[in-house]
Amino acid sequence: MKRRAAINRTIVVVDVEGFGDYTRIRPSQLIVRETMYRAVRKGLRAAGVHWFRCHHVDRGDGVFILAPTLTDKVRLVEALPAALAKALRRHNSRHPPEERIRLRLAMHAGEIARDEHGVTGNSINLTFRLADAPELKKAFRESPGVLAVITSEWFYDEVVRHSSVADSYRRVPVNVKETSTSGWMHLLNSPDESGHVARRIRLRQRVLTWSSLTRRP
Repeated sequence: MKRRAAINRTIVVVDVEGFGDYTRIRPSQLIVRETMYRAVRKGLRAAGVHWFRCHHVDRGDGVFILAPTLTDKVRLVEALPAALAKALRRHNSRHPPEERIRLRLAMHAGEIARDEHGVTGNSINLTFRLADAPELKKAFRESPGVLAVITSEWFYDEVVRHSSVADSYRRVPVNVKETSTSGWMHLLNSPDESGHVARRIRLRQRVLTWSSLTRRP
């Protein structure tokens, strides 16, 4: 078999909390899935990522996504969770309990190999482990919010730490199957967070624009 070079990609895993709950009959599950996809596409668009450029695999109760190679990771970590939370709150305010949605979102990046069957890589395995971290699930169950975000240590150090949302994250242990590591978690509990994040992003963009202008000869 011809050897194929691995490529570094940004990895996103989205999982619906309690998707298989007995109260969710099939029509409710279909509404939840459709809303999840709509919210994810909208969130990616807010981060400047086009859905049709992503590699994505349906997981039944979630979706696995590889963002394009040149994705701005800082913009992704700032815009995607805020847009997702806003869309979920809007949906939940208009639907009965069995059609409401709470999501876990895991983000990482690493070397991905592709073959005729799909994609593989240790970084993919780690991203799924992050989404299943017991500490994340426990904190989310006790949270009133609609979205729980977790990233790898590497993703926090290289991306989140340099973003406008870094202070919202805290380190948590991740012990799932053969994986024992740490992640960084953020629970979006307040309806006001999206607005605060949007303002911080606009401020950061103005600062970056001003810096680029002042560097011109």
